[in-house]
Amino acid sequence: MKKISLILSLAGFIGFLVILSSCKKDKTSPETNFTIVSDDAYAEGTFDNVTSITDEAYYQSTNHLKSTEERIFLSACATVTLDTTVFPRLLTIDFGDTNCLGNDGRYRRGKILVSFTGRYHSPGTIITTTFDGYYVNDNQVEGTKTVTNMGFNDRGNMHWNIAVNGIITLAGDGGSITWNSQRGREWIEGIVTRHNRWDDIYLITGTATGVRANGLSWTRTITHPLRVELACRFIVSGTVSIQPEGRHERVLDFGNGTCDNLATVTVNGHTYTIHLRP
Repeated sequence: MKKISLILSLAGFIGFLVILSSCKKDKTSPETNFTIVSDDAYAEGTFDNVTSITDEAYYQSTNHLKSTEERIFLSACATVTLDTTVFPRLLTIDFGDTNCLGNDGRYRRGKILVSFTGRYHSPGTIITTTFDGYYVNDNQVEGTKTVTNMGFNDRGNMHWNIAVNGIITLAGDGGSITWNSQRGREWIEGIVTRHNRWDDIYLITGTATGVRANGLSWTRTITHPLRVELACRFIVSGTVSIQPEGRHERVLDFGNGTCDNLATVTVNGHTYTIHLRP
């Protein structure tokens, strides 16, 4: 179990079902309501997951994935089409009209539409992603995601700038999440084995703002980079500071690197262990 120290998604992937441990405070208190933490983490993971799916779909469409065993996300019910006759190029990932079970255990339907000016791993490439009736585990994902390849940083790692303006409508009348973010994504492991995506590891940094359907807003800052390992369904380490409107800061901690669905939230000096939504 993770103790006090997300993915995505990946980052995603992420949310909260049950509080496992707590202090003696009243659970109805606003300071023990982690809905905003849940929403922010789920949005982070969902939109980071889109980038990972897009990357895999491109490899599949260019025949770099030789077998289904190499796919982390895309199963046989997902159709990938790459149109190189237009510019920017257009990649369509179609999960169909009914729920399609991915290799990562999530159900998806609808389409992810990706236009790009060059190869994903080429410095200067701009990738713009939109959605057409796209759902993940019956949660509808809408908006625009723009990824810019910034080349190699001073540590010799390829990195990207990522801007998201999105809305997630939760299943079962769970309300909606409006989520806007500016993030960095650094590829720290796996670049030398590009055709083996299972060993890919990324660090996520940046800030975001969000608004619930009831109008309650929050801001967030990644205080220690989020570690996303494509072989794990959950963010394995990193911390996020979340400041809800009119309430105490929440510190979300994904742990020390173990691949599990546990994290902690610390608020007003008290720490709670929580489950992450798949």
